[in-house]
Amino acid sequence: MLGRTASSLYWLCRHMERAENLARLLDVGYRMSLEPVLDGSEREQWDSTLQAAAMASAFFERHDSVALPQIRDFMLFDETNSSSVRSCLTQARSNARSVRTAITTEMWESINTTWLEFSRIRPSSISVNDLPTLLDWIKRNTAQFRGAMLNTILRNDGYSFCQLGTFNERADNTARILDVKYYVLLPRNEFVGSEFDNRQWSMILRAASAHRSYRHVYRDRYKAWNIADFLILRSEMPRSLAHCYRWIDTTLRDLENFYGARYQCHDIGQAIHDELKNGDMEVVFQKGLHEFLGGFISSNNALGASIAENYNFF
Repeated sequence: MLGRTASSLYWLCRHMERAENLARLLDVGYRMSLEPVLDGSEREQWDSTLQAAAMASAFFERHDSVALPQIRDFMLFDETNSSSVRSCLTQARSNARSVRTAITTEMWESINTTWLEFSRIRPSSISVNDLPTLLDWIKRNTAQFRGAMLNTILRNDGYSFCQLGTFNERADNTARILDVKYYVLLPRNEFVGSEFDNRQWSMILRAASAHRSYRHVYRDRYKAWNIADFLILRSEMPRSLAHCYRWIDTTLRDLENFYGARYQCHDIGQAIHDELKNGDMEVVFQKGLHEFLGGFISSNNALGASIAENYNFF
């Protein structure tokens, strides 16, 4: 497969996953903003969302104040923001068009319909009360695209690059969603274990579609240790870091078999997977949850760069 084709498939699925993840992050920020403000201003709640989305610097270059309408427009509709939902859908559709013969009709129709419908939305028409409905629509349509991909595409090297893009992006997002708690609460120990703390952990789990499954595995109250363990080390949880890297490691091995060659990205992916597979939450918390997540995000980015270099995406 040509490097540019592999790149387009990888980024097609990565941008669709990112669009969904941005909707999840914004949903967390929105729900947190509805909570009573404790010892601070509303800005603290939104700062955490922007920090987690890696958009804080870009946002404050253009805005002096933090409010829901500005953040909504920046994260969802701003074409100058390369990671906004609109930009993600546009880039995903562009990648899909460039590899039209390498994807299925169902994949193309799903992404094209989503792009067309989203393009018709005017930010001014979305009220504060309408936001949850729009975010659910984004999550539903991006999930529909992934369902079309999984149910129709051949299990060849193209499928592998789609999977790498999806899980590389998903792992990044899960780490960022979990890190939201650091920016909002963890520096303020007096709130740990409080009702305020529990409501925020509930929102984090909901953002990762893990609220009900967490209750199934851990029948006790929300505990930072258990929630971190669930989203980091429990491989049966579909959005956990361990689950993402089990797929990444498996997919990289498939590519190694397809092409008969092993590259640096295979070693990076296997090393991260082994660390998560053999991980210990006691070690994670001794190191510091925020520090662990920051290191993971850097390693995950390094893997993405290595995949691009090893498979000639440039």
